[in-house]
Amino acid sequence: MSAAAHDTPTAPPKAEYFRYTNLGPVLFGLGVAGVAGLVVCIIAFFVSRDVFLFSWLFALMFFFTISAGALFWNLLHFAVDAEWSVVIRRILETMTRSFNWLWLAFIPLALGAHHIWYRWMDTPLGEDPVVDGKRALLNPTFWAVRTVVYFAFFFSVSYLLRRWSAKQDINGDPGYSTKSRALTFGSLAFFGVFVTFAGIDWVISITPHWYSTMWGVYIFAGSAWSSMAVLILITYSLRNAGYLEGVVSTEHFHIMGKLLLSFTVFWAYIAFDQFFLIWYANIPEETEFFLTRNTESWNFMTIGFQVIGHFFVTFALLLPRAAKTNTKRLALIACWVLLMHAADLYIIVNPFLNGKGVRPLTMIVDLAALATIGAPLAILFLRGLGKNSLYALRDPRLPESLRLVN
Repeated sequence: MSAAAHDTPTAPPKAEYFRYTNLGPVLFGLGVAGVAGLVVCIIAFFVSRDVFLFSWLFALMFFFTISAGALFWNLLHFAVDAEWSVVIRRILETMTRSFNWLWLAFIPLALGAHHIWYRWMDTPLGEDPVVDGKRALLNPTFWAVRTVVYFAFFFSVSYLLRRWSAKQDINGDPGYSTKSRALTFGSLAFFGVFVTFAGIDWVISITPHWYSTMWGVYIFAGSAWSSMAVLILITYSLRNAGYLEGVVSTEHFHIMGKLLLSFTVFWAYIAFDQFFLIWYANIPEETEFFLTRNTESWNFMTIGFQVIGHFFVTFALLLPRAAKTNTKRLALIACWVLLMHAADLYIIVNPFLNGKGVRPLTMIVDLAALATIGAPLAILFLRGLGKNSLYALRDPRLPESLRLVN
């Protein structure tokens, strides 16, 4: 991807603030959805803790991957000193505020982990040689410490990047861009490691015999893909509401569409390689994961959603240039991407509980968990979006971003 700018000077626009106080009905609706979801989750907890915990894990991973992906795009912006993303960076910064709440959402999983589904926590020494060989990693204390470190890292980095960006709006000091870039270079490696191990600790350690050297990249690909879709939807909604006129152009949407297409292909490449290498080696500990997901109704879900919907349909929709320059069409595709991302995580998480096939009744709890976690995140996002200008007002590269041609 390359971008160039016209030489014609462009006068910097004035600060523009999102008026979230005008969204009373929307905020009320989110509150009702969150409360209703919470009631269903509480009932599910007393009826079947297994169902509740797996639904909660699915919902948490859905929002965690989107938030982690938003942080990745923000880090990438500073790492490559990009100009195109200056005008949409504030949206990404606000998306990462979700880490203020996600650590609270993890508490039910932490409380239920020992007794419900992390079986290695209760496996006596000497009973399972595979678990014994992984006890340096799979022990409750270190597992809990790692989780605290993950959330502390994601919260701290996203907080500093947003704080320095807001301060730059006030005094225009380019030193904040330099500090953000230095923080980025010091954080990127940790970001990759922590996203990988979070995916292992919270999901794959449910079946401690299975392992994949590509699992971390798989989670990362889905995170970057889904967060770009959310960014497109939010930017489109703001433009549709009359914000960011003369700031975000079709050129910016075109680049976001190309990145969405790129990660559609990248995710498919990683998913196929992971499956093919495990299938070719045919080691029982490795094939266990895919055997479950190719059994009964899970086979239909895997082929229909992960293979056809996630890749082939999305690739065909995004390939034409018109799909990436027509903002309404691109927003609709972004909705499809989010649906496929949710389906992907559902196929990863739910078979641990329902190995013999999909159970439609548990989907009610899945939707309730999504509402319970997602409603507060949406409210937090809308309130946070109104605290500062909708774009980085005094970023040194703002003029180039405004004159973007790609």
